[in-house]
Amino acid sequence: MLDYDTEAARYDATRGGTPRADAAADAVLRLVPPSARTLLDIGCGTGLVTERIALGRPGLRVFGADAAYGMARLARQRVGAVALADVRTLPLATGTVDAVSAVWLLHLLRGDGVVREVVAEAARVLRPGGVFVATVDKDAGHDVGSDIDAVLAPYLSARPADAADLVTGYARHVGLEPAGDAGFAGHGQGRSPRRTAGAVLRGDYASRLTLPGTAATRLAEQLLALPDPDTPRADPVYRLLAFRARG
Repeated sequence: MLDYDTEAARYDATRGGTPRADAAADAVLRLVPPSARTLLDIGCGTGLVTERIALGRPGLRVFGADAAYGMARLARQRVGAVALADVRTLPLATGTVDAVSAVWLLHLLRGDGVVREVVAEAARVLRPGGVFVATVDKDAGHDVGSDIDAVLAPYLSARPADAADLVTGYARHVGLEPAGDAGFAGHGQGRSPRRTAGAVLRGDYASRLTLPGTAATRLAEQLLALPDPDTPRADPVYRLLAFRARG
């Protein structure tokens, strides 16, 4: 897992920057009703997407929350109202916001039951009729029919932490009903074999790959043996699901 405190300074530049953030924010706003007046972006990171959401809809009050101090500090410079908080226990009263967004968050939550807790907490802080919008199947968004995909295929886990069916089940259990979906391009995030090998060795794909023993080293070697190891393959397409609170 990355140390997000130390990663904060270079995070945006290595992950598509403003073009990717604009695409994510536009997709989130397509799923947030025009009547919404407040939105909380959980796991907001550096606040780049959070800021773009705010800029994309003047009049929508946008807040952020992140558990990493380095990330929250940068986000506060962009958004202003950002809490340093575990997103499983948000510092908000029940039923106080119109929308909650979670972009590129759920796939990182690998402990037993953690995604379920986060979905439940999002539901708790939503007003009746409010919406929860989250990326799902994040790592699968990188499946673009490339040679990298073929190498990864034998190691894929059956159900990553942010699998759409799992998230939908957690949402239904806490009174959130499906309310739409959207896709957007991950500009500048096409994987190269070398970049993917490094991510495998760091454990970045732990929610999607099963790598017992020395399998991570073996997989990295297979990736580095591919042609053009520094050439990115096609950009991914990410998926968002929206869920509406009853009431």
